[in-house]
Amino acid sequence: MDWLVREDVDVLGMQEIKCKPEQFPFDAFAEAGYDVQLTGLNQWNGVAFASRLPMTDIVTRFPSQPGFLKGLEGPDQPIEARAIGVTVDGVRLWSLYVPNGRSLDDPHLVYKLDWLAKLKDDTDAWLKANDGAPLALMGDFNVAPTDADVGDPTLVPGISTHISPAERAAFEAFAEVGLSDVVRPLVPEGYTYWDYKQLRFPRNEGLRIDFILGSPSFADRVTGASIHRNERKGEGPSDHVPVLVDLEDVGADGDDDDRPMIF
Repeated sequence: MDWLVREDVDVLGMQEIKCKPEQFPFDAFAEAGYDVQLTGLNQWNGVAFASRLPMTDIVTRFPSQPGFLKGLEGPDQPIEARAIGVTVDGVRLWSLYVPNGRSLDDPHLVYKLDWLAKLKDDTDAWLKANDGAPLALMGDFNVAPTDADVGDPTLVPGISTHISPAERAAFEAFAEVGLSDVVRPLVPEGYTYWDYKQLRFPRNEGLRIDFILGSPSFADRVTGASIHRNERKGEGPSDHVPVLVDLEDVGADGDDDDRPMIF
């Protein structure tokens, strides 16, 4: 909350909230001037938005989102709390927590690849139905797209998830529907995640796995971006750090205003 207020953020996307709605600290956000929308089913997963601006068109899954339950196959697998979509000031935003994959021979990796493929197809369909509308997919993609995004020595090519050719291809496929990483052109280097184990953060053995993928009209409005590495410090930090972008907002009177959209 200190960071959120200090950085004067308008919209915050959260992943891994790990709580049911009745367990969420709504009061702290309300005191800071934020409304919250979330989906959380149990102590796992969970995604949310906090916004100082009105949120509309709220959905807690994308249309083709697949489910998962280990040992269960078929169409009736439960949908996990991994996606929430809202519209803020005409911008369509998704807060996403992509499945981990676990290991290269685990059914969870098949689920992860299917999840990403369905998200890409649904995004493509939405963009075609809403020609020119700004959209951003934001959150923890659990994929390090390039070798430069990997500083954790425990990730081994051919053995580890997050860096396999199939996962990287699934991430790169979003470019086929017109999305681009809007942070990397402004912040070409830097990790967004460091494991709690083995002094990974002090050694800077991290991963870049958190992204904001924007449509062309979203990308055109980005005026700044930053990765807030110092939020990994201090007492009880998250193992991920905030990634922020500033958007130029053109109001009805034609005046420009800088408005940050972050996750």
